[in-house]
Amino acid sequence: MGWFTKIEKTDAKQESKEEIWTQCPSCKAHIHNEEWEKNLKVCDRCNYHDRMTWQERADVMFDPKTFKELNPKVTFSDPLKFSDAKGSYAEKAVETRQKTGLNESVVTGEGKIDGIKAVAAIMDFRFLGGSLASGTGEKILLAALYALKHKRPYIIVSASGGARMHEGIVSLMQMPKTCAALALLREAKLPYISIMTDPTTGGVSASFAMVGDIHIAEPKALIGFAGRRVIEETIKQKLPDDFQTAEYLLDHGFVDLIVPRKEMKATLHKILTYCGCK
Repeated sequence: MGWFTKIEKTDAKQESKEEIWTQCPSCKAHIHNEEWEKNLKVCDRCNYHDRMTWQERADVMFDPKTFKELNPKVTFSDPLKFSDAKGSYAEKAVETRQKTGLNESVVTGEGKIDGIKAVAAIMDFRFLGGSLASGTGEKILLAALYALKHKRPYIIVSASGGARMHEGIVSLMQMPKTCAALALLREAKLPYISIMTDPTTGGVSASFAMVGDIHIAEPKALIGFAGRRVIEETIKQKLPDDFQTAEYLLDHGFVDLIVPRKEMKATLHKILTYCGCK
């Protein structure tokens, strides 16, 4: 046998190399996965609040095992039979559904926040960028009607890039549709709390995210309508560095509170208690 012949053991166990570190998307610090999850995906170096799945947010906001999903079968529609160079919208949506286990970009349900019953719609950015479409609007509407029927407060957690243009005008019609549903809650004097996370932009920020009785934002969340570059090119001016951040909106009266993730449940309980909810 030659000197440089390499003997490979075919029965040797192949050890999988699992990543044990998470890199903060903001400050690029490396954080141990256990620490990252324990801290609710918040960087303890720069306080960056990373995106969460709907389930993770439900676990943070509601008492254990109390959140029950509503209307889980409502899903997307394809009225335009939309297709582009990357394929059809229907195929993309089905692929996303298989990958995430979600039927739409929002999950609605009812649960308890320190014993107080509340209805919630929690958006999930993993489903086509959390975009607002016919299925999204329908679920938000049905959850609002459920809250109206059962006299419950309503909470929407936004995480979206805006309207889903694959559905054209049908998508845009969800903006007035959801706002009309929320107006019914206001007439019934039922509180609606809007929680804006990173990002809350486009048609979502221009509709239900900004018509709450109380507006809450997570620290440093991107909140706005059009992008920075589009606005600067339109008005021919340089925008402030903190433009469209939660902190900027708080200073200018668009947001009532900025609440760290760990304090969200306690804050919601205080607000609901003040509103007389039980």
